[in-house]
Amino acid sequence: MLNSKKMKKIKHFIYLVLILLFLGGCDKDFVEINTDPYAITDVDPALLFAGSQRSYLGSWAAEHTIVQQFVNPFNQGATLGFNFNADIDGVCIPNWNDSYPSVIRNLLQAVTLLETDTDRVNLLSMIRIWKAQVFIGLVDTYADVPYFEAGKAVSDVVYFPVYDDDAVIYDDLYTEITSAVAALNPSADYVSEDLFYGSNSELPSGSASAQVEKWKKLGNSLLLRLGMRYSKVDPSRAQAIVAEAFAGGVMTSNTDNAYVKYDGTTFVNGNIGLRDFSFFNYAAEPFVNQLKATNDPRGQYMLAIYDDPGSVANDSDPDTDLANQFGVPIGVDDSELSDTSLGYRGSRGAGLDYSQINVFAVASPAAPDFYVTYAQTALLMAEAAQRGWISGDPQTYYENGIRADMEAYALYPGTAPISTSEIDAYLAEPEVAYNATDALELINVQYWVVNFRNGKEAFANFRRTGFPSLQRNDFNDNLLANGGDGFAHRMSYPDREGSANSDNYSAAVQAIGGDDLVSRVFWDVE
Repeated sequence: MLNSKKMKKIKHFIYLVLILLFLGGCDKDFVEINTDPYAITDVDPALLFAGSQRSYLGSWAAEHTIVQQFVNPFNQGATLGFNFNADIDGVCIPNWNDSYPSVIRNLLQAVTLLETDTDRVNLLSMIRIWKAQVFIGLVDTYADVPYFEAGKAVSDVVYFPVYDDDAVIYDDLYTEITSAVAALNPSADYVSEDLFYGSNSELPSGSASAQVEKWKKLGNSLLLRLGMRYSKVDPSRAQAIVAEAFAGGVMTSNTDNAYVKYDGTTFVNGNIGLRDFSFFNYAAEPFVNQLKATNDPRGQYMLAIYDDPGSVANDSDPDTDLANQFGVPIGVDDSELSDTSLGYRGSRGAGLDYSQINVFAVASPAAPDFYVTYAQTALLMAEAAQRGWISGDPQTYYENGIRADMEAYALYPGTAPISTSEIDAYLAEPEVAYNATDALELINVQYWVVNFRNGKEAFANFRRTGFPSLQRNDFNDNLLANGGDGFAHRMSYPDREGSANSDNYSAAVQAIGGDDLVSRVFWDVE
């Protein structure tokens, strides 16, 4: 008969065997049992890239307001903004919110996934070029931003990225663009997912060699844009980069344009919403006057007078006659604009008796988004040629740029092609006709008009050149404090950065001379 000690040992042994058997049973199919069958575990970097191509173009309440193309005349709380020289967090951060949480994170994740897939060299090069385009916009908007540590919360566990010097970022962007363009290989991969020149784009290239040719032009046109940013701060460097881009081969026609087309139903333009124009935003007086003074044939597709400004979508036949358009004066609020005794046009319906954007053409949900175009590129070449930095006739580049932009309007819904005779007549207008004496102003006023739908580029070029010659908005002295000249020169960082990334935020604020609207990006010198 077993004693009690032996019985205890046997029981312990039996328990141990049972535990091991139980654990073995639990381990069986452990991975399958504990894996979510609906979770995404493998992402094609080409899809991340395609989603990131639809990046930020500017906000009607921000960049377009600063360059006086549009205004929000309602001086009330969240609608305050740039028309009243106010630094409002929600208005100042759209570029930041669009770029960092999604676009940059996805582009960097795609780069990480491709590090072990060297056969997709063209996809990797396209991603690098487009990432540079996104960062150019961020630097131009804010000055110092997180760059070398940006988007690395998952890959490198960097939750609080350091803000890098804007000039240093530009140096690296130059390297990124030039090396990525050089790496493009016509014998390598075809990226069918590419929204600009891939299989489902509006202008499919059809082969890797044709696609690579398009991306080389896009990369060099972006390099041209980057080089021109140095025109005031370092003309010698500007000339060198511009000449390099030109020699490498930039866009030569509208078939090279980098744009995304929408059908307005299944695929809706994310940079535009009817709600943005149904009440708050109106055309600005300087922009409307420019179109009227030059009899611009694009005006009918840009502007409209609606029966009720508070319900623009319900007026399918607004007045688009350019002679009947009137822009809101800068820095005047709705209470004054409603008062006809002050000389203003007063109210109409649920809004004001002024022009708004044409929501059936350039602001249609089916309107294309143009990111880098031949029209932009030709006008930049016109300036570069006028400065003697590249070969060619400045007037030819200038007129080609205008023609290209007008011809591209056929891609907007609700439009008819602008005829050659209409374009010729426009080019002969006294305030448009090219002359060497006023060349820089003429070129950059047209760049302002061409970038009617690309606010971030219009804002950057206005600071770089000082054209068009806009009157200062003197609603208050907010933009005269701290050495300001009365114009906004950057947007402020999101308020949350002061608490979420406080140390790095504070260092950046000190480096740029203050987190306000009058501090300047490195290339924006007086």
